[in-house]
Amino acid sequence: MTSQTVLAAAGQVSGGEEVTFWILAPLALLGAIGMVWARNAVHSALWLVLTMLCLGVFYVLQAGPFIGMVQIIVYTGAIMMLFLFVLMLVGRDASDSLIETLRGQRVAAVVLGLGFAGLIGSGLYRALEGVQAVGLDQPNAEGNVQGIARLLFTRYVFAFELTSALLITAAVGAMVLAHVERRKEDRMDQVATMKARFRPGNYPGPKPGPGVFATSSSVATPARLPDGRLTDRSIPEILPVRELTAEETSLKGTDK
Repeated sequence: MTSQTVLAAAGQVSGGEEVTFWILAPLALLGAIGMVWARNAVHSALWLVLTMLCLGVFYVLQAGPFIGMVQIIVYTGAIMMLFLFVLMLVGRDASDSLIETLRGQRVAAVVLGLGFAGLIGSGLYRALEGVQAVGLDQPNAEGNVQGIARLLFTRYVFAFELTSALLITAAVGAMVLAHVERRKEDRMDQVATMKARFRPGNYPGPKPGPGVFATSSSVATPARLPDGRLTDRSIPEILPVRELTAEETSLKGTDK
């Protein structure tokens, strides 16, 4: 199918497009509600992935393949997967979202959110009242990707380059702030590291991995030694130890 055919059909709603919308629109709405309603942070992120996938399909149906693929590849495939990786790395628990530091903050957030949505909706209605909508035939005369490239590198080239410089500066600044410069005398060579490892009172053997012989795969769950005891050596110092239930801390296999 050529780009001219897609652009010619952009102003019409075909039967397949209508069916796709009525199938994916409830799923997108369900994903948005599930993202807010889910108590587990990982589940909330997965619900958001569902909504983003549906939005990407909607963009493609509206003769916008570039923004549709960007929505799926960049946001859903890269950013959300990185977000999920961070959440699973720190081992967030479902009980974290149940702790309220301020009383009534959820009710206030719902009221303010509804008020803000009403304000934005009424403003858009008054601004767009009486405006006749036009199709994408003129902007996408030579294709969707070509139209975006023409605007991006002609009319909005200064804003595009400024945004790129801002993102690069932010990335370099984050690396500079996270970098810890150590003095030369504080750096340990291989001999000093070996002596410190085998110093009396230390544990020279390899540390067990987190979650070994445990009922949870979280990196915040202590591993079990062969005798059944929990060991804190398997947990990185930057991660807090989550509270374990009595069932998780009980020794397994001792009832036989």
